[in-house]
Amino acid sequence: MTGSNAETAAGFAVYGSDQGGPFVLVSDHAGRAVPPELGDLGVSAEERARHIGWDIGIDGVGRHLAARLPAVLIEQVYSRLVIDCNRAPGHPTSIVTVSDGTPVPANEGLTPEQIAARHDAILHPYHARITQELDARVQAGRPTVVVALHSFTPEMRGFKRPWHAGILHNHDSRLAHIMLDLLRREGLTVGDNEPYALTDTSDYTIPLHGEKRQLPHLEIEIRQDLIAEEAGQKEWAERLARLLPEAWAQFCKLYGEAGAADDASVQDNQQVAEPASVRAAGA
Repeated sequence: MTGSNAETAAGFAVYGSDQGGPFVLVSDHAGRAVPPELGDLGVSAEERARHIGWDIGIDGVGRHLAARLPAVLIEQVYSRLVIDCNRAPGHPTSIVTVSDGTPVPANEGLTPEQIAARHDAILHPYHARITQELDARVQAGRPTVVVALHSFTPEMRGFKRPWHAGILHNHDSRLAHIMLDLLRREGLTVGDNEPYALTDTSDYTIPLHGEKRQLPHLEIEIRQDLIAEEAGQKEWAERLARLLPEAWAQFCKLYGEAGAADDASVQDNQQVAEPASVRAAGA
């Protein structure tokens, strides 16, 4: 499938094209848009441009990576301050009233109807588009890898995070461990479920589209100061475009192309890093 910004009105954008590779890229926090009816959410433009509003730099990484692999990228266009598309409906941090110390007045005192409206306008269409992409591939019997792209702020609550990147995983750690090794061979400091862990409740996209379907998957986090500018975005896209196929080749050699999870090969990795409350602060 191919796509373009023509789908932006539905709450997401699609970049790149499917030319036969296994990867489907998704980016939950790539956008900064706010629906006109919500104004500025009561948050200044400067604050909305911080890490609380979006995953800084991941839009450029994702689009360059989609072009290089090539692969389809499904990207959320709205700010995570409107609704966090990596949270299940009803999660306490789905629509935050305070993020990293910044109040979000437009999110206070929402009625169930107002919350449902954001689900219907933004959350559900985004995940439905991912489902559509994956359904088509699975029905065609094609090997499929879900790759979730994120970025994290270099400093949180006075702690300077030392990792260049992090690989997050939960029930199925197989592909994650391969990618960790490849990135570390590049001389990078890479967190294993750092700066926070992927869990059943703190995340939504990988549990829904990767784990539930038993598809091979990765959640990749890149430190924002490394990708704030286009040069860094291109550098990381080129690196991932080189290493992702290598990781997939190793995975296939070990587990086969289907990579179906089973008790012998899947590690139920419940390592705890930063709590969900930290992650909710646009980390």
